Amino acid sequence: MAWSNRNIFIFGLILLLFSGCSISYKFNGANINYETTHSISIADFPNNAAMVNPNLSPKLSEGIRDLFQRQTRLQVLNKGGDLELEGEITGYEISQGAIGANSYATESKLTIRVTVHFTNNVYPEESFDKTYSASQTFDANVLLTDIQDELCDIIITEIAENIYNDTVAKW
Repeated sequence: MAWSNRNIFIFGLILLLFSGCSISYKFNGANINYETTHSISIADFPNNAAMVNPNLSPKLSEGIRDLFQRQTRLQVLNKGGDLELEGEITGYEISQGAIGANSYATESKLTIRVTVHFTNNVYPEESFDKTYSASQTFDANVLLTDIQDELCDIIITEIAENIYNDTVAKW
């Protein structure tokens, strides 16, 4: 088949059209009306659990703030936002998991529980109170102090994403 000038022109035009177009998807999941909602205030989450990890409160508070800053165009404030997020750490617990043949635990589980109060000052019907919980298992022969920072980071990420999904993603 011989290429005519017309076929070459059409082929070139198609290439030009497709090279100038791009499709972009952003999967941050935010479902925010930025015309009415401009800011979110995220208070510090105090640690009121019976067992206290001193690093947990600042890590959780910053983890939540960081997620909202990365995933939305909302201005993150300490007080007085269109959306308000506050709460407390109510649980930091270690429990035994699987039991081995010798009747000793082979796994332990770290569980963190956070109570959240969300106020939507623009759409008050979307406000709620909810408790979030996440856990990670680890080898019972390992000391918690050796791995708690890593485990807490994983758990904080999960809790922060769940809070984000319930407040602005509406999943």
